[in-house]
Amino acid sequence: MSTFENAVSDVDFRDEDWFGDDLSGTTFTRCTFAEVDFSEVVATGARFIDCVFGNCRFNAATFTATAFVGCEFRRCSFFDATLDGCKTTGSSFAECRMRPLRVVGGVWRGVDLRGANLAGADLSDVDLRDSDLSLASLVGASLRDARLDHAVLREADLSKADLRGASFGAAVLDEARLTGARISLGLAVLLAERTGAVVEV
Repeated sequence: MSTFENAVSDVDFRDEDWFGDDLSGTTFTRCTFAEVDFSEVVATGARFIDCVFGNCRFNAATFTATAFVGCEFRRCSFFDATLDGCKTTGSSFAECRMRPLRVVGGVWRGVDLRGANLAGADLSDVDLRDSDLSLASLVGASLRDARLDHAVLREADLSKADLRGASFGAAVLDEARLTGARISLGLAVLLAERTGAVVEV
């Protein structure tokens, strides 16, 4: 079981079992976590800044109002994890298991989710501006009222996704698949204009 001061910097953690620990209020800066078990961890108001996570398990963990800023996640599992009102600005997720994952709002601006499997995920109201979702699977996902301005969705699969109310200003949608997606008028106009159509309302 882990016991920390309020702030931890420049520490390497390896092969540790933090199952069920409470990390609320703790700030980790430039720390490396390798093979650390965060399963069922609870954290409210924690902060992880410029940290690297490799082969870590976040299964059934609950993070509330927690920040992961400029962090790198490699081959981590978020099975049944909850991120409620969290900030993941500038973080990257490579070869991570992202589903089932519960996301409640939050700021995911500038996040690298290239190729991620987010099929069926509920990302409603999430701020995803400037994020890279190219090649990601968002089949059947809900992105209602999400902010996707300047996001890269090149070759993303948005089939049957709910995109109503989402903003896509300056988003890159080249070769994105939208078969069966539910879209609002604003996106319909944007897509029509990109085909060269003249939209009159």
